[in-house]
Amino acid sequence: MTLRAIAIISAVVLFVAYRFYGGLLVRLLRLDASTRTPAVDLCDDQDYVPIERNFLLSQHFSAIAAAGPIVGPILAGMMFGWLPALLWILLGAIFVGGVHDITALVASIRHRARSIGEVVREHVSRRSYAFFLLFVWFALAYIIVAFTDITALSFSGVLQLENGQSVSGGGIATSSALYLALPVIMGLLIRFAKLRVGVATIVFLPLVGVSIWLGQRIPIDLASITGLGAADAHTAWTMILLGYCLAASLVPMWLLLQPRGHLGGYFLYFSLAGGLLGLIISGDRATYPAFTDWRAAGGEPLFPMLFIIIACGACSGFHAIVASGTTSKQLRTETDAKLVGYGAMLLEAMVAVVSLACVMRLSQDSPLMTGGANPNFLYAQGIGSFLGALGIPPAYAVAFALMAFTTFVYDTLDVCTRLGRYIVEELTGWRGAAGKTFAALLTVGVPAFFLLYHGSNAAGRVVPAWKLFWELFGASNQLLAALTLLGLTVWLWRTRRALWVIPVLGLPTVVMYVMSTWALVRIVAVELSKNGLGGNPVPWVGMLLVALAALMIVEAGLAFLRPRLGPFGRAPAAARL
Repeated sequence: MTLRAIAIISAVVLFVAYRFYGGLLVRLLRLDASTRTPAVDLCDDQDYVPIERNFLLSQHFSAIAAAGPIVGPILAGMMFGWLPALLWILLGAIFVGGVHDITALVASIRHRARSIGEVVREHVSRRSYAFFLLFVWFALAYIIVAFTDITALSFSGVLQLENGQSVSGGGIATSSALYLALPVIMGLLIRFAKLRVGVATIVFLPLVGVSIWLGQRIPIDLASITGLGAADAHTAWTMILLGYCLAASLVPMWLLLQPRGHLGGYFLYFSLAGGLLGLIISGDRATYPAFTDWRAAGGEPLFPMLFIIIACGACSGFHAIVASGTTSKQLRTETDAKLVGYGAMLLEAMVAVVSLACVMRLSQDSPLMTGGANPNFLYAQGIGSFLGALGIPPAYAVAFALMAFTTFVYDTLDVCTRLGRYIVEELTGWRGAAGKTFAALLTVGVPAFFLLYHGSNAAGRVVPAWKLFWELFGASNQLLAALTLLGLTVWLWRTRRALWVIPVLGLPTVVMYVMSTWALVRIVAVELSKNGLGGNPVPWVGMLLVALAALMIVEAGLAFLRPRLGPFGRAPAAARL
């Protein structure tokens, strides 16, 4: 089967789902364009800033579509074959992830743009609110660990291409630094020079391309500059990235997050459209097996591991945190939630399909497979090959793909740190400049500890942090989605008592809860059998997350037994007496 046919079928399925199932969700959730949103009512030019829906879509899309829809599909495709991965991406995005995202966004705007944790507190219990926030904070910490480590890999060494050319990791680092400077300049010009967003986009998007070209000519090779070894240079890059996260979480949204999200969103669009178009034109066939085995080479079973290895491409609890943490504070009208919430999830699924195609085009005995290449390099080689079909020089195409990969991750890392800062402020009640700084330092400090920790496998070889924590990240992220769906189900059931709530939200809740808990328990058991409690922190954190999830289930069950609430979240008069 050709990659062209698979890509076109996937795109058609997702488009039809957006038109019809997305339209159904709009009616079920009763979205009304005339209803004033919190972004309009509470506008303060700091956190609450209503913006045009396409601008918000690019920002939201770039924040949620990080390394997850690239790394997860590539790993799962290699482990189990491309067909199970493709089916979960499409069905998961349409019926689980998309429903999760749009409902979380709507729940937030119906509660004055408060977080999903606040919705849980109001409709489940105060105890569940604390459990939920702790769970979210740990999930954010592991997202930062996994994504920071795998991004730092792109900044070191040299990637040899199939045609003999090479791409410098130091050049990608230079391009990344230039890319981060562009949105700051753009934000300042929009803010103080009153530059229109459309004009700024026309000016700054080509400069992103220039930064990719210029990076390979003036690479920042940290190992050569400092005399550090490769491993130490990699660690230094992770600390530099965390420093960026710290700064980005404290500056106003208009200065970095909004313009960077806007540029990053278009970068995502270009990489998706270019990769998809090149894939279609190339006429490559799917040479990797559609199905390999029910168990991967490392012993991981398809059930439940497929559902947590592919996280962001099909469903992701992190999306709800973004939707209720930053996006809901910028949504201009309720009906924009279909495009921004549901539409962005389906776009991310298409990113996952293109990423999966980077594996599908290879044979099992390809040097890229047997050489143990990292997923970011497999993605870069694949996108480079697809763009090559459009006549783009291979070295520039691969540099573009690596830059796109790091761009996706930047857009998530600083949002993660900002949201982690919000949670610490909520839990401690410590506001003001000192409270913000403490919360941000804590949110990057814990990932720094884990990134400085060097785990090893049974053979004594050091395991990269992203590999050590990827399955834990996936399981905790998917369990976060299950807990979010659980809270949303309770909210809609107590306020609406409509039977559609059970199949539309209740069934996805059960699927995600079973698969993620099953996977998390398995991860803990495997780690304990290998290393005991003293081997690494994974089993400790895993057991904590399982305990928090179990407590949430108990609290939700008690909430279902309470009296029904009115349409605005208030109990009927008789029930309040």
